[in-house]
Amino acid sequence: MSNVFEFVAESRGQSGSNVARRARRQGNVPAVIYGGSSEPQLLVLNHNEVIKHLEHEAVYSHVLDVTVDGKTEKAILKGVQRNPARFQILHLDFLRVNASDVVKVHVPLHFINESTSIGAKKGGIAAHSLVDIEVTCLPSDLPEYIEVNLAGLDVGGTIHLSDIILPKGVEIVALAQGSEHDLPVVSIMASKASKDDAVG
Repeated sequence: MSNVFEFVAESRGQSGSNVARRARRQGNVPAVIYGGSSEPQLLVLNHNEVIKHLEHEAVYSHVLDVTVDGKTEKAILKGVQRNPARFQILHLDFLRVNASDVVKVHVPLHFINESTSIGAKKGGIAAHSLVDIEVTCLPSDLPEYIEVNLAGLDVGGTIHLSDIILPKGVEIVALAQGSEHDLPVVSIMASKASKDDAVG
């Protein structure tokens, strides 16, 4: 089985929508890798292999190996264009990374103790406002996901960005922009049934 964190590509010399369409017809995905000290490079990847890789949540928040014509570079996946009408990947954007340079990446949130939280035991229902957050960190500190612990959350309570316990070296982009960007992440709302019980 191929390494889920390695994307094998071939260089594609020409640009343009006609070239990209032809690549898709041949079962491939056009892509680009850019950043760092090198020039942007146009790529093409096998569509079926790309689909297998993108099934893994961790791919979106890992430093990846992008192997182009046998040469491997470190990169993160910065963009995925999908066809909304069909199960098809239209384009990928990779950003080269350097071990000493800070990266900005969206990392998924994993909510734990949701069903056993104080609010859930009272019949409350969790309402998620965010499913991922944008963070900055060095590539070596990039987490696969960030846990949000709902254990102590009561009905009517909310966890904000500033309440999240972050791994060492990781910062939330929104919080660096000021306290007004301290967005709600998850709340526990009273369910209709629990409201009716309270009235009764």
